[in-house]
Amino acid sequence: MPSPPLRRPRHRLVCATLLALLSHAMIGAPATADVGRDRGRPTGEPVLGIRLLEIPANRMDDPRSHFFIVDHVNPGTTFTRRLEVYSTSPEPQHVKLYAAAAGIKGGRFTFAPGRAANELSSWITLNHATVNLPAHGRVPVKATVTVPPWATQAERYAVIWAEVTSPEPGPERNIALVNRVGIRAYLDVGPGGEPPSDFRIGEIVPQRTDDGRPKIVAAVANTGQRALDLDGRLSLSEGPSSLRAGPFPTDRDTTLAPGDRGEVTVLLGDDLPDGPWTFRLTLHSGRVGHTATGTLTFPAKPGTWGLAASMDSPLTLILTLAGSVALVAAALLLIGFRRFRARRRIPSADRLRGGLT
Repeated sequence: MPSPPLRRPRHRLVCATLLALLSHAMIGAPATADVGRDRGRPTGEPVLGIRLLEIPANRMDDPRSHFFIVDHVNPGTTFTRRLEVYSTSPEPQHVKLYAAAAGIKGGRFTFAPGRAANELSSWITLNHATVNLPAHGRVPVKATVTVPPWATQAERYAVIWAEVTSPEPGPERNIALVNRVGIRAYLDVGPGGEPPSDFRIGEIVPQRTDDGRPKIVAAVANTGQRALDLDGRLSLSEGPSSLRAGPFPTDRDTTLAPGDRGEVTVLLGDDLPDGPWTFRLTLHSGRVGHTATGTLTFPAKPGTWGLAASMDSPLTLILTLAGSVALVAAALLLIGFRRFRARRRIPSADRLRGGLT
């Protein structure tokens, strides 16, 4: 007998994609979603979410700590984070909670399948293994991270997942859906203070996609000792007919481990002319940021690459700044000299008038 046709489960709760790893930042009240890492979510559909409810006082100025668990601790340290699991579904949801392994590979934050564990995930315990969310409900959860005294010096990665599964397959259901969202954890363990974070922007190449949209690809190297989640904006100026464009957001999928190299891309508007353009690309990760400037021209043909951008070197910027300072100083000296000569003329004129009377 032919097998019965596959049917989609009636369960319609839609979660953020695995690559999104959505988390919200807040202290005491919900904040907006990190939409740059949540592009796979259909609008208007019910959503399962998980977010941070607190940020360490010493990391308030670190944007990454508003979305992820990012910390540096000594071996033997124990700390907690308050989280919140919520749902916008009109139906109650049974949510499973657990920590699992994660890593960084090929310029992306990667997730182990299922509940596969690593060192960091084994150090994380949650005060709830499951929660029952009412319709449009939310439940607080506490995560405790216990670092053993024997932990070696290294940065480790994990994810705290919130998971919902559809009803088990039955006579009319041949597929069971598993949907999950999570909060990334970046934990550096070692004595002393936190290792430095830094990166370098390399070659920038313009491109036209197959459908004709202009795009740039920037090479980036992680020169620090902690992982980076790169984000930023590109602005264009001094284009044809003095046009300006942007700022355009970068693709926010690039994560680099210490010593890694990767690429950051920016997709621009359809109607931009080829150029030439003066560009300004600013990238940041947490507290660290750098800017690259120069000129570029997009190729005219779809699906092709242009010439690498002409970059403004640090020496050029220093010389330009020094030249500007010199011009200002010269202008001030000229103004001062003219005022000095004017003051000398006034007494001479007074003496001349006195002699005539």
